[in-house]
Amino acid sequence: MVESSPGRLVVIVGATATGKSRLAMRLATKFSGEIISADSRQVYRFMDIGTAKPSSNDRKAIPHHIIDVIEPDSAFGLSQFKALFNKAYQNAKTTGSLPFLVGGTGQYVWAVLEGWQVPQVPPDKDLRRRLEAMVDESGIESVIEILMSIDREASRTVDRLNPRRVIRAIEIANYRKKNPGPRKIEPGYDSLIIGLRMDRSRLYARIDDRVEEMMATGWLDEVRNLLARGYDSSLSSMSGVGYRELSAHLRGDLSLEEAVSKAKYRTHRYARQQHAWFKADDPRIHWLDAEGEMDLADGILQEWLDRIS
Repeated sequence: MVESSPGRLVVIVGATATGKSRLAMRLATKFSGEIISADSRQVYRFMDIGTAKPSSNDRKAIPHHIIDVIEPDSAFGLSQFKALFNKAYQNAKTTGSLPFLVGGTGQYVWAVLEGWQVPQVPPDKDLRRRLEAMVDESGIESVIEILMSIDREASRTVDRLNPRRVIRAIEIANYRKKNPGPRKIEPGYDSLIIGLRMDRSRLYARIDDRVEEMMATGWLDEVRNLLARGYDSSLSSMSGVGYRELSAHLRGDLSLEEAVSKAKYRTHRYARQQHAWFKADDPRIHWLDAEGEMDLADGILQEWLDRIS
């Protein structure tokens, strides 16, 4: 078994559909690891197919963390993720396992690696109502401009397609103006970051194939069951790629062909957003071609372990 020294962490990042989970399973099996998910959608129960959760067999073979932790109508954000990450990381240390942080939610990954301090900011209901009305009247760009005027750094990293995230960022920015303090604290991890990349045209083709596979394995029924359980399509969890479109189809607003096409397009756009989080020229990331170089990861990880042991 690999002994996990304090601060040792392996991170696997990249755009959706590049094979992060598959690589993580192989490395965690070989190097006695546990997998900590950095995926903002896999936290929700009952949302399995559309979030590409690891299979039940994989989760039995290797311990997985921060998956299926809340109901789809529950709030979840960075502060909750960091708390769950710290718990999972300590669990890996206790068992002597090598922790693997795996996922494409860049905000979660860098919050861990850069020691982001997330203030416990209570919701400002009046502010939310005003900003939500502004979004309805003038579009999301109107609130993005407000965020830029308060916290330019946050405006660069927030999910600009998600009004709830932008409004929450404004709440936090307002709180920080009144309560200044450290925003980052060196976390002390000795980390190895492996990134999987793919030519854009090949990535889009793989995304489209995966969407078709998800449909063939029951994604539409999954969305139908969520709606039958009372989880409204307006929930933040249901704003995830594909869930919104398939909900629109089940309401009769889109044909199935239109819904699937829109889901593919939104996934392409999401992959482009992920590239903004995980930059090709970031010297911290060991980039590997997802189709031709993934086998090199074993040697890179072994060399890193030998060097820091």
